[in-house]
Amino acid sequence: MDIQSWIPIVYLVAAVSFILGLKGLSGPTTAVMGNRIAATGMLLAVAATFFDRTFQEYGTNALWLTAGGMVIGGVAGVAGGRLVKMTAMPQMVALFNGAGGGSAALVSILEYMHAGETGTHEWGSVLSTVLGLIIGGISFAGSAIAFGKLQGIISARAYKYPGQALVTVAVFASTIVLGAALVLNAAGAIAIDGATVLWILLGLALVFGVVLVMPIGGADMPVVISLLNAYTGLAVAMAGFVLNNHLLIVAGTLVGAAGTILTQLMSKAMNRSLANVLFAGVGAAAGAAVGPKSDDGRTVREVSAEDTAILLGYAQQVIVVPGYGMAVAQAQHAVRELADLLESRGVNVRYAIHPVAGRMPGHMNVLLAEANIPYEKLLDMEQINDDFKNTDVALVIGANDVTNPAARADRSSPIYGMPILNVDQSRNIVVIKRSMRSGFAGIDNELYLDPKTGMLFGDAKAAVEKVVQELKRAA
Repeated sequence: MDIQSWIPIVYLVAAVSFILGLKGLSGPTTAVMGNRIAATGMLLAVAATFFDRTFQEYGTNALWLTAGGMVIGGVAGVAGGRLVKMTAMPQMVALFNGAGGGSAALVSILEYMHAGETGTHEWGSVLSTVLGLIIGGISFAGSAIAFGKLQGIISARAYKYPGQALVTVAVFASTIVLGAALVLNAAGAIAIDGATVLWILLGLALVFGVVLVMPIGGADMPVVISLLNAYTGLAVAMAGFVLNNHLLIVAGTLVGAAGTILTQLMSKAMNRSLANVLFAGVGAAAGAAVGPKSDDGRTVREVSAEDTAILLGYAQQVIVVPGYGMAVAQAQHAVRELADLLESRGVNVRYAIHPVAGRMPGHMNVLLAEANIPYEKLLDMEQINDDFKNTDVALVIGANDVTNPAARADRSSPIYGMPILNVDQSRNIVVIKRSMRSGFAGIDNELYLDPKTGMLFGDAKAAVEKVVQELKRAA
């Protein structure tokens, strides 16, 4: 049995490793092992590729070029994994999505050109090439815009302009028409300059990625990132069809399916359709300031760090509700110190995680886990929502719309119907917030006018640290 006969077997082992790795990533206790299993499978796949006769036929130059690319990518990956802070994980995920989509698009371009040189254009292969190019290009450009919004290079607001829907439809339709033209050209139905059309198609795919993501605001980034992840997986699967590589097809399908399911779950958690997230742009007027007084005479009650420390110190049940404000302030370690102090006083501290809190799927879980907060204390909305009514203090840190009771009661609210955390049912509520500015939905949060709510204004990290100091002083 020669080495070429072993390569499909190694690919099969690698594919199984990807499946087992994905299964391992579904739970916190098995996540590290799942990651290692998947990485091992990828290492096996790469090693087997170097021995593949088809690859070796490209010659020594291709070997060195591939090895050089692996070194550059490996160094960048290790450096990113070690140097990038946990608070910047959404940006890193966006970059990974873009890199995968861009790679798939490049594979499509090169294979189309190679087939043109050898005169082996077949409509089935060209169809896979076109799909890989379009989806990969959209993923690359969309991920670049998502990265810019998350990093602050581009404003996170939802960009709106006259004729937006018309532009989006026109770009999409043009992309489909040119893609179909390339397939028909390969089938011999029409005659066009395929190479020129291919480059135009790439440009349209990139433009579509931009016009698709630019109108989406920062608070919808969790849905966008999971959707772009699905796009990248599909693009990789198409590259697998183009290269006749079963492993790429399996890996891409896994990523595409996982991303699609996650996108659906995230949209459901917001009680919005995916089309609404992509094209409606709830929150275009985000950032309005909430007044200190409501129409019915209710007022916002401000509290100090000392007041908060006393309230927390004498509580028995505390639920922390983290949000994007905690991530921006990098307050997770201060929150852990506060929880440790409270637990040393016999207080039961848990964390309520809303599915769309933060800027990527699982954003709050990643940040709190990085602060070594036990994962069993991080509870999903369904697990903890009924416990708020028996909670002495709900401590909201940087979360806004996901705590707004208007989602339950106000049919005119743009977030009506969105599942929220039942913070308003707690006996006492403390909200740590920089100012009275509204959240992404651009509406007042009724929670802030609740007589049980105290507003502790300031940077989340600085505010929590002040509460910690007051607790230590009172000990």
